[in-house]
Amino acid sequence: MMGVNRGLSSLLVVSPASSGDPQAATPAGAEALERLRRWPGEHRVAVGLSGGVDSSLTAALLVEAGWQVEGLTLWLMSGKGACCAEGLVDAAGICEQLGVPHHVVDFREHFQEQIVNFLVQGYGEGVTPLPCSRCNREVKFGPMLDWAANERGLQRIATGHYARVRHADHSPNGRHQLLRGLDTRKDQSYFLYDLPQEVLGRLVFPLGELTKADTRLEAARHGLRTAQKPESQDLCLADHHGSMKAFLDAYLPPREGQIVLPDGTVVGSHDGIEHFTIGQRKGLGVAWREPLHVVRLDAALNRVVVAPRAEAARSGCTVGAVNWLSLAPPEQPLEVAVQVRYRSAPEPALLTPLPATAADAAAGRPHRVQLAFAEEQFSITPGQAAVFYDGEVVLGGGLIQR
Repeated sequence: MMGVNRGLSSLLVVSPASSGDPQAATPAGAEALERLRRWPGEHRVAVGLSGGVDSSLTAALLVEAGWQVEGLTLWLMSGKGACCAEGLVDAAGICEQLGVPHHVVDFREHFQEQIVNFLVQGYGEGVTPLPCSRCNREVKFGPMLDWAANERGLQRIATGHYARVRHADHSPNGRHQLLRGLDTRKDQSYFLYDLPQEVLGRLVFPLGELTKADTRLEAARHGLRTAQKPESQDLCLADHHGSMKAFLDAYLPPREGQIVLPDGTVVGSHDGIEHFTIGQRKGLGVAWREPLHVVRLDAALNRVVVAPRAEAARSGCTVGAVNWLSLAPPEQPLEVAVQVRYRSAPEPALLTPLPATAADAAAGRPHRVQLAFAEEQFSITPGQAAVFYDGEVVLGGGLIQR
């Protein structure tokens, strides 16, 4: 059953801040502590602990600032990786080091339903799903808040995400607003666009104004066991299975098909469209007079369509399942900056609201828009997120349609 509490340490809550605060290692760390001390309302929080340095420092800073902290780790998969046994051990060790309770909640069945099955279905249908934003909405933040409130009476969740929240009482439009993290290389706002207002208002992101270097220095000051722990470079499922290909091969049988040009000329073969993504050039196994890129995945015909780069650009796209986060749903066209991949630069575009389809309404996600880019874009990929920004503010975002 989802939500089984498996405490790994005693429920003693200790506030090391009472023994005096050592000097922060960085100015950003000192400012983070001061913000946490001045935070309005009760200072009780569940910290989402993955066993990495970011969530470890989040817990340490909150304890140092005098908050009552309880660690909460979601058990998503068995085996190695940040979401598995390896992460659980480090998270438990951090809680023991800080003298705070640690709870492990078994979300494996929920994760399988919401993320694994979602990915397998999407790849099989020829799209490239984005699991991280879905996981944040459907597995992590909402369910974590529910569990913390129902089981521990805690109304807030803190995590180690590099993002910031401007709460409604300080917002110009009365909505909770999501902002980019100040460290542009680590900013994770792209993956948080789909959070509901009621969730965003209960979040604490202590690292939003720190750089990764600041985090390492502050973690070392606290003597945290994870201070120098390497970061995982892969999606958790890829890390867990060894590679994304290995994960997909475990669920989807080989399906031989053709690699073709847009006019149908056969230039190669493949063993499954799930192993390709829009824009891909390397690993196609195709010899041609010029470099070819994947421009379309045709699930109905089990074909990978390739073309020269010049034919892979698009001037616009439709975005569905839009979540308007920091802004109420607009009724008129809007100039925005759009990010279509996590590592891509935001690009100017004109956003035009579209009427909801019957499927949109039935799914409870009635907002849909058309994007027209100022310049043609490469590798616009169905299934990935298009996130809309106004400077540092995340206005909203949705999923790129075919």
